[in-house]
Amino acid sequence: MALSRICKISSLSSKEVLFLQPHNNRHGLRFQKAVRNFRRSRTTNEEPKVNPESLATPFTNASVDSRNLQVGNLTKPLLFTIGFSGATFLGAVIWEYENMRRHAIKHLKKPVKFFKKKIDESFHASTELTQEIQNWWNRLTLGEKVFVPICAVNVLVFAAWRVPRWQPFMMKYFCSNPASQHVCLPMLLSTFSHYSGIHLLANMYVLHSFSTGAVQSLGMEQFLALYFSAGVVSSFTSYFYKVVTKQPGLSLGASGAIMAVLGYVCTQFPDTRLGIILLPVITFSAGSAIKFIMGLDLAGVLLGWKFFDHAAHLGGAAWGISYALWGNQYIWQKREPVLHYWHEFRGSIK
Repeated sequence: MALSRICKISSLSSKEVLFLQPHNNRHGLRFQKAVRNFRRSRTTNEEPKVNPESLATPFTNASVDSRNLQVGNLTKPLLFTIGFSGATFLGAVIWEYENMRRHAIKHLKKPVKFFKKKIDESFHASTELTQEIQNWWNRLTLGEKVFVPICAVNVLVFAAWRVPRWQPFMMKYFCSNPASQHVCLPMLLSTFSHYSGIHLLANMYVLHSFSTGAVQSLGMEQFLALYFSAGVVSSFTSYFYKVVTKQPGLSLGASGAIMAVLGYVCTQFPDTRLGIILLPVITFSAGSAIKFIMGLDLAGVLLGWKFFDHAAHLGGAAWGISYALWGNQYIWQKREPVLHYWHEFRGSIK
């Protein structure tokens, strides 16, 4: 998966200066400055080298200074995690209200018939294509309607990684790193980021398998709030682990958010029978599955395994289990004041 080298014109010009010999002090200062600029440009634009031994930290040449891993640097990510998680559930409540309002308006309005007009063949063909897409969309379950956009965003970000000129930007904003200057936005964006095709395929398969049951239980709005907040919570858990253990590194992938979905479903429906895709004769309960997976991730955290970001997995699973046990009772069922305030703000349906 070698990637083409990224090089700027400034780097080339600086490289040529290396062969100049300084004749006086002024030229010597220029020479030293050119060397510093060249080294800085090489560090910034160096192509990412793939680490085959890790999906969580896929690059071996990422420059991360462990001296920046200070506990005090976690304050900003913690505030972002709390604020963003609260905003997602607040937005989900408002979105639920708007959906109910739109549904009510649709049924209150009297049907209006319009005269059909003759249209040309090109517009008719376009209408047929749109109708086919609409029919396909209508055949999807509610869980699949939630899964398809999430999967599409992940695929688009995966495709962006294939563009060499974008890779420095992707490493800065689509990889979570507690030692970076940008620590908040990557906590969310890295949830949709996959560098490996196998990593993307595995995560989307698990999400598709469990999203239908979770959406049926939670509803579309509440499910998305859980998913997005879990992505940020799992990223913060990864930050905390890296800072405490002084183990710098970049992380990316939707595993943390998906583990929250898995944790919720397995806790809410512990007796559901699950199986392995290649070994259908072997089945086990969902409750046993989540215990085994979390035990494996806990072992990975304690033993320092690096193939997955086990801390992020644990954070996501813990968030999903906590929401299954207490979230609906203490968060979603307490949304009535928000609904009342928003209804007063929007006004009655006319």
